[in-house]
Amino acid sequence: MSDSPEPDEEQAPGDPFEEIVAAERDRDPDLAVIEAGSRTLRAQSGAQRVDDLPARPADPAVDRALREVEAELATRWPETKLDPSVIRIQALMDVLGEPQRSYPSIHITGTNGKTSTGRMIEALLAAFDLRTGRYSSPHVQSITERISLDGAPIPAERFVAAYEDIKPYVDLVDARQDYRLSFFEVMTGMAYAAFADAPVDVAIVEVGMGGTWDATNVIDAQVAVITPISLDHTERLGDTPAKIAVEKSGIIKPDARVVLAQQPVEAASVVLRRAVEVDATVAREGLEFGVVAREVAVGGQLLTLRGLGGDYTDVFLPLYGEHMAHNAAVALAAVEAFFGVGEGRAPGPLDADIVRSAFASVTSPGRLEVVRTSPTVILDGAHNPGGATAAAAAVTEAFGFSRLVGVVGASAGKDVRGLLEAFEPVLTEVVITENSAHRAMDADALAAVAVEVFGEERVQVEPRLDDALEAAVALAEEEGEYAGAGVLVTGSIITVGEARLLLGRNR
Repeated sequence: MSDSPEPDEEQAPGDPFEEIVAAERDRDPDLAVIEAGSRTLRAQSGAQRVDDLPARPADPAVDRALREVEAELATRWPETKLDPSVIRIQALMDVLGEPQRSYPSIHITGTNGKTSTGRMIEALLAAFDLRTGRYSSPHVQSITERISLDGAPIPAERFVAAYEDIKPYVDLVDARQDYRLSFFEVMTGMAYAAFADAPVDVAIVEVGMGGTWDATNVIDAQVAVITPISLDHTERLGDTPAKIAVEKSGIIKPDARVVLAQQPVEAASVVLRRAVEVDATVAREGLEFGVVAREVAVGGQLLTLRGLGGDYTDVFLPLYGEHMAHNAAVALAAVEAFFGVGEGRAPGPLDADIVRSAFASVTSPGRLEVVRTSPTVILDGAHNPGGATAAAAAVTEAFGFSRLVGVVGASAGKDVRGLLEAFEPVLTEVVITENSAHRAMDADALAAVAVEVFGEERVQVEPRLDDALEAAVALAEEEGEYAGAGVLVTGSIITVGEARLLLGRNR
């Protein structure tokens, strides 16, 4: 639930692309590739970078087993139905033997930037020869992405085994509670058990929503990371940055080190009060660490970062946007805090060459990800105004398109007006669509808002995502020279994941 969308944005636990695939097969029974998409898109699509997301398992038996697990998980409360309590997950951890206490952890909360920051932390720790486990949500294409070991999504057969290992204990807890464990609670239990079984040297854990009562908050993380807080999920977390910060600061444990990204003043004040209450130490972006300099480079940006132990120059980050530079600064400070930099255990900076190598290897699928050229198609899972503002600025800075066509499909209940208003200055036209999730906002309803923001002449409606992509490509190609035009697919990580499949990724 961009950079990183709040991971509780609903994503059906099962395969989200079946409706599209089935519809396309009806239209073209001789379809040669499993991914749906127009003939134009199939012919023209071209990946630019090595993919790091898993395809469906090649072994039919493994694929069938994975689908069965997804189907079982889908019978539980989805991520959007929450009970503000950690009682059930604590009960599961108890019967599992507290696996989450067998390794140190870094806990990440915030509104935007969590997933990319977590991936950067993961790359840095791995570069220093630590075995990592990372838990994140939602997934872009495969449910296995949620649990990563050694920087890669857990193999499907291992995912199935993790589920089968804890299932008897899940059933035991279900029988003792008023409500069964939710989808997210079971996934969290699987991740913590898988990390203990591996075993990992350190776990990087992203919250599902908020912090205090999030299912992940049964760890005692020695480092708590809080990425930028803005308004999202206000019906559950509160309608001001300060109220939201109260929930998110709940991940701060006694004597922890807190790495605090730049925040609204009222949110920062809440976090600092919580840190004082539990005797935690805070490192603040802009004071103890931060971005010293940045310049746009081919394929990303070149940074100078100030860490807790000193400056790191000539750091190439193959991701776009000022917000990604700030995520990098937060990630670096988190890893320094983990190693004890600045507190006596490691007074000086980390090895700069290792830091440079780690950042150069970072990827973040679905976050300003270029997936094809001629014309350029970019995917970004922004689903709230804060994420949209960052994405719009990054696209403008890195690409400078003379014409940029948006493809927008959002989830119901989101601040779609705020999202569209953030994108309006950079999008020449917008094609409104919807994804296959049951919480997808109706295309006509979204288009009505888009017309108010963009004007009727700049809005086109294509309810099917494949048709929307084809229409956007056609509009971009009207520019004549591909280099001057582009397509931005956004509005939901679900829309981005389905577009990624349609455009031929992970065949």
